Amino acid sequence: MLAQIDHVNLVVSDLEQMIVFYTTVLGLRLTKRETISGEWIAAVVGLTDVHADVAYLDFPNGPRIELIRYNRPAAARPSEVDRANTPGIRHLAFRVDDIDAAAARIRAAGVKLFSNVQAVPETQVTYAGGVRKRLVYFADPEGNLLELCEYRS
Repeated sequence: MLAQIDHVNLVVSDLEQMIVFYTTVLGLRLTKRETISGEWIAAVVGLTDVHADVAYLDFPNGPRIELIRYNRPAAARPSEVDRANTPGIRHLAFRVDDIDAAAARIRAAGVKLFSNVQAVPETQVTYAGGVRKRLVYFADPEGNLLELCEYRS
């Protein structure tokens, strides 16, 4: 029934700041900006009087990230969404070819990583073909949790 993930939508407070972070720090490409409103989007999202600005950020391939700033209706940010154990969708993971270089680039941009790059212990998780996973967490400017991950034989 499902073919693939089409996009991930992040509701943001400061659209401009988030566009700069995702394009400058993470290297995504801004491909479109739109303002959406009207009955169609109100029906889709189950809200009334919707007016929002959307930025479309693309990778070279794969699903895109959509940043959306709701101008109407207003909503408060839920508490503790920046904690890894809060229920719900909690982080986005970005696969990279060289995690050490990617982590260094992110650090150089002033972003604090939660730890040094960590290797997943083979005693806890194994991957087919002897592949090993290395990863590190960090957050975007609005506290959304992000992960860099690398898989190597």
